[in-house]
Amino acid sequence: MKYTAILLFTVLTSFSSAETSVYICGANGAKRYHLKETCRGLSSCSHEVVKTTISQAQNKGLTICGWED
Repeated sequence: MKYTAILLFTVLTSFSSAETSVYICGANGAKRYHLKETCRGLSSCSHEVVKTTISQAQNKGLTICGWED
């Protein structure tokens, strides 16, 4: 699963010079980022869903959602 996330990140960043957008729950305790705003991992988010870049999410220590594999 971890290797899949690394591979996915590598593929996404190699095809585009623009930064990939991801979605996070606006709660301070968020631990994951999501590739789609409709990811079921965000269904329990009771705060605003925030669009950000993958590098900003990773800099905050967030990792990819398990539903995204």
